[in-house]
Amino acid sequence: MTRTLLASVALLALTTLTAHAAEKEFPAKLVQHAILPANTMIAAPADAAAHLQTSGKFTTADRKRADGLGTVRGNDGVRKTDLSVPFDGQPMQGFSGIKAMEDGTFWSLSDNGFGSKANSSDAMLMLHHIRLNWEAGKVEPVETVFLSDPDRKAPFPIVMEGAEKRYLTGADFDVESIQPVSDGFWVGEEFGPYLLKFSRDGRLTDVIATKVGETEVKSPDNPTLVVPANPAAKMPVFNLKRSGGYEGLALSKDGTKLYGMLEGPLFKDDGSIEKAEDLTALRVIEFDIASKAWTGRSWLYPLSAGGEAIGDFNMLDETTALVIERDNGAGTGPICADPKAPTPDCFAVQAKHKRIYKIEMSEETVGKAVRKIGFIDLMKIADPDNRKRQGGGDGFYDMPFVTIENVDRVDATHIVVGNDNNLPFSAARALDKTDDNEFVLLDVADFLAAK
Repeated sequence: MTRTLLASVALLALTTLTAHAAEKEFPAKLVQHAILPANTMIAAPADAAAHLQTSGKFTTADRKRADGLGTVRGNDGVRKTDLSVPFDGQPMQGFSGIKAMEDGTFWSLSDNGFGSKANSSDAMLMLHHIRLNWEAGKVEPVETVFLSDPDRKAPFPIVMEGAEKRYLTGADFDVESIQPVSDGFWVGEEFGPYLLKFSRDGRLTDVIATKVGETEVKSPDNPTLVVPANPAAKMPVFNLKRSGGYEGLALSKDGTKLYGMLEGPLFKDDGSIEKAEDLTALRVIEFDIASKAWTGRSWLYPLSAGGEAIGDFNMLDETTALVIERDNGAGTGPICADPKAPTPDCFAVQAKHKRIYKIEMSEETVGKAVRKIGFIDLMKIADPDNRKRQGGGDGFYDMPFVTIENVDRVDATHIVVGNDNNLPFSAARALDKTDDNEFVLLDVADFLAAK
């Protein structure tokens, strides 16, 4: 074997070892489990318009209004779920982003409502201060903050434009991630995508468009895009897929920077998508809080084989962070023979890739791929003490949900993880039962300590 060949083999071995190290799996143990039932409703504020006192009126297939409460069955594709819309009040569902507080409580938020601009004009946008009563297995609301725009900061007409109280709805913004700060909340949004700032009482104070370098990022739902009257004309330019905006928003440990992580890859001028290491890559974009401006710095997060999107993102220290990575599958069986022709008695696509990665974003990798240190597998969490309250099997707990969108560190050895149940559409625990909102406390000491 020649010296050149030996060198090539050594280089290949080193590359393989590096790749394997980046995909190192760490164990996770279930410590506690708390559940918020899917059918948990909150009364709209007394000063909200009548339109907002009920919700889910436009979730019909043809988007025509359903006026009678509970007259339209929810569904997960062709499978009917056990809840029906419209709802009397606003569902607390849809937890999409979480932040652990020093007093042991958490801040989270409900996302845009029912999945799109078209069906969520009566879904109120809310932030939730919650306590997880682990011993009782319950999610206990502490406070709900309804978001509004009394100062007309949104640069476009909102649903409640002419109302006395200008509450925000899921047809205005799709809020997906949260960072509480001393004077309010920063929120990552998907329609623009925008960074939004709210005061402590929920008033919108800033709407900041997204830029990567000199390029403005726009999704098909960006309100500034206008469809041309001439069908032969060039369509408006967008460079991000629908529902591809800020699924993750992290805060630097010194409180000076935000890091917004897009759920979808950016499209390049030739129509191809951004990649890193030959893998689909998502942008992590740095924002300076003091100047309220993008710094021009960003990183690329390469999705691993089987990964299709991210669910949440929080910093551990100045350079490392937690990221939920997932596929679009749900449930573990029975699985339909043909995913393109599913039937009500099976799950169309099985849940397989539900992970939490620990990553490093260093100065050396600005503009390049982050380093993936390792992961835990949410489909096989050890449960030797039988702490689960539903799901899993003998000696293990799993999270086979389409969307798992909450993760943060609780202490040196534990993290909290939770799902978004997409009420009334997601059914992963059972074929015909709407998923509850589940939160778990996991012991992942080795994972958090990994370098």
